[in-house]
Amino acid sequence: MSVSSAKKKNPRGRRGMSGASETSTRVCDHPGCEEPGKFRAPKAPDVLDEYFWFCQQHVREYNLQWNFFDGTTEAELNAQQSKDRVWERATRPVGDPETRAWARLGIEDPHQVLGANGTQNPGRKSTGRRLPPTERRAIEILEVRDSATKTEVRKAYKSLIKVLHPDMNGGDRSQEEQLQLVVWAWEQLKDSRNFKD
Repeated sequence: MSVSSAKKKNPRGRRGMSGASETSTRVCDHPGCEEPGKFRAPKAPDVLDEYFWFCQQHVREYNLQWNFFDGTTEAELNAQQSKDRVWERATRPVGDPETRAWARLGIEDPHQVLGANGTQNPGRKSTGRRLPPTERRAIEILEVRDSATKTEVRKAYKSLIKVLHPDMNGGDRSQEEQLQLVVWAWEQLKDSRNFKD
């Protein structure tokens, strides 16, 4: 059975285009009026499912006087407007997505053991620049950034040579191993295409 055929068979409670209930047998609830009450109007703002039944003239008068916010304070009105902006659903702060992800698993991390660095691959640096392992080791030896230019790398190499070379230290050969590492690092980086001139 379709909806339209069900309405034709059961005409109870049908309303026309004007909003009048065509089958209503009630009398208008306005004092002293004997017209048929075919139009319904809610009794109070907090009781929206109980109705007065009025004739057309008195429902118009009632609707002109109707004020949903009658008797509310300005603070209550502002609170209602705030709730209406979000369809009466409370909003929550978004927070940290990492924390929310762990919370879905039922894991709290008050000591930041699993924080931002806890889930990253420890073998990969967060610099964003990919260098071969030999060049990565070389920049660590020379103590330069991986974003350094060749000029900065050369400057770091020369300053370390001046400190470590035996001729600059009065013949002291105790730092020869470190000197060899610095020379090796310079050999790795001097012809590298990963560092701009």
